[in-house]
Amino acid sequence: MTEIVEYFERIRGRTMRVIACIPPDKVDWTYKSGKFTFGDIIRHLGAIERWMFAENAQLKPSRYPGHGRELADGYEAAVAYMRRMHDEAMTIFRSLSQDDLEKKCMTPGGVELRVGKWLRSMIEHEVHHRGQIYIYLAMLDIPAPPIYGLTEEQVRERSVSAGPPAAATD
Repeated sequence: MTEIVEYFERIRGRTMRVIACIPPDKVDWTYKSGKFTFGDIIRHLGAIERWMFAENAQLKPSRYPGHGRELADGYEAAVAYMRRMHDEAMTIFRSLSQDDLEKKCMTPGGVELRVGKWLRSMIEHEVHHRGQIYIYLAMLDIPAPPIYGLTEEQVRERSVSAGPPAAATD
């Protein structure tokens, strides 16, 4: 269990670095009415991790409460809520044994999955929503950190040129 917990902590750290780029006065911004705001995404990530993924990992049903402002209103409150939910979920995840990861849990969609596989899907879910935050920030011309420390342009500059790529053949 240690490996997946440590990996998720690194994933969450990258997510939190992107969330730190959100101007607090933009927490309720969205590109279109009816779509997630920055605050909705932050609250959703906290709530879904704790009340769906962590509950299901314990072989319990989801207790996901949604992502509304009633959970935490404003930027600071939303980030504090996300951190609190993460701490609670990580306590649960750390308590799981290797045998627990092999057990099957029931997802809210009615699918039985091994707990370990379910937790991997939680990480994919987080990355999906982190991508939304990157796009929202770009739409507002707000800089965000490169995911692994370098931009695409920097990677290209630091790469060895092997000439043009070979043409695709049929």
